[in-house]
Amino acid sequence: MSDKEKLTPEEEEDMETVDLISLQDDEGNEYEFEVLDEIDYKDGHYYALMPTFDLPDQDIESGSTYMIFEAVEDENGEPQLAEIEDEELLDEIAEIFEDNFDSYENEEN
Repeated sequence: MSDKEKLTPEEEEDMETVDLISLQDDEGNEYEFEVLDEIDYKDGHYYALMPTFDLPDQDIESGSTYMIFEAVEDENGEPQLAEIEDEELLDEIAEIFEDNFDSYENEEN
């Protein structure tokens, strides 16, 4: 690798940094997700999360599908993430995330 191709320490750190979040379902099972992106849209805050897996086979089987959640507060004012039930809103948010992913990919190339 030539000097022009070497990464700076900051670039190396950015590549190694992955935002992870743990979520617990109603039965108390805990799952870990990578935060791919987050946006504010129509008075809400939304996250695009990709499940992480312990076994490579599980990752391949998932097809690297991400999930979208809305940041909400529970009855005690505690932050939590909720599924989006409005299909039209979910489609709009998914389109924004997809555009963002395309932009990030174009920046890397």
